[in-house]
Amino acid sequence: MPIKIDRNLPAKQILEQENIFVMDEDRAVSQDIRPLKIAILNLMPLKQQTETQLLRMLSNTPLQVEVTLLTPKSYKAKNTPEEHMSSFYTTFDSVKDHKYDGFIITGAPVENMAFEDVIYWKELTEIMDWTRKHVTSTFHICWGAQAGLYHHYGIRKVPLDRKMFGVFKHHVVVEHHNLLRGFDHEFMAPHSRHTTVLAEDIIAHPELELLSVSPEAGVYIAMSKDGKQVFVTGHSEYDPLTLYQEYMRDKEKGLPIDIPKNYFPQNDPSLTPESTWKSHAHLLYANWLNYYVYQVTPYLIDTVGDD
Repeated sequence: MPIKIDRNLPAKQILEQENIFVMDEDRAVSQDIRPLKIAILNLMPLKQQTETQLLRMLSNTPLQVEVTLLTPKSYKAKNTPEEHMSSFYTTFDSVKDHKYDGFIITGAPVENMAFEDVIYWKELTEIMDWTRKHVTSTFHICWGAQAGLYHHYGIRKVPLDRKMFGVFKHHVVVEHHNLLRGFDHEFMAPHSRHTTVLAEDIIAHPELELLSVSPEAGVYIAMSKDGKQVFVTGHSEYDPLTLYQEYMRDKEKGLPIDIPKNYFPQNDPSLTPESTWKSHAHLLYANWLNYYVYQVTPYLIDTVGDD
């Protein structure tokens, strides 16, 4: 799929080296089709890394996608150059009068805080409320999934005794579900989090459906029954080395951190890990874009949310 992004975005060169088709404005306007408009609210600290990972995931269909990168106005990024933020990001105020086919809310390193204590929580709740009428379907990742489940459905997060950290085996709960189309019954996916949500809370809610769980990592994928809200508690978008980078970061800071499970060959951090979740990750995003965005979004984007 051609991803339409700013020609100067650093991710563009990386994706082109991977033979992923990206285009800039000049090429996009020559195609007589309406691109899907996807906004990404990037709450991760290493924003350039997350941009590249998510754009890679959005590349695996024949659809043209136009991406808008958003950042909270109530929080200033500390780990990304200000020049990058001012060049490629905008805030909710500048887009709140627009409509979007899809919206992605990333994870954030604030899991151990109460939701209400997060500096941008009020702004985030305003954005999440806005997505109900301005977005066809919203995809929530990790802490973003916990925040969405809490705000929209009152599902509380639960602290873990130890960080859920590694690559874990999952299984499909609902056979033949469109979001899981093409999945093996068992598949791998990474997790990196200190809190969780409970399967029984998802199952008990009449508007939610539990789609995938892990015997060790717990709830993985849940979804609103109308398809407008998708919740993924892990990080299927991660690169092969992302967990390694997080592990080394915490070790260097002297933080208590276990070796990520099921990740390093022979459980040896000196050996280079390989991705065991890439095919599942691409399927997950392709299915979301196809069945819950493209197939249901109106051709006239200004009519999103009018039903």
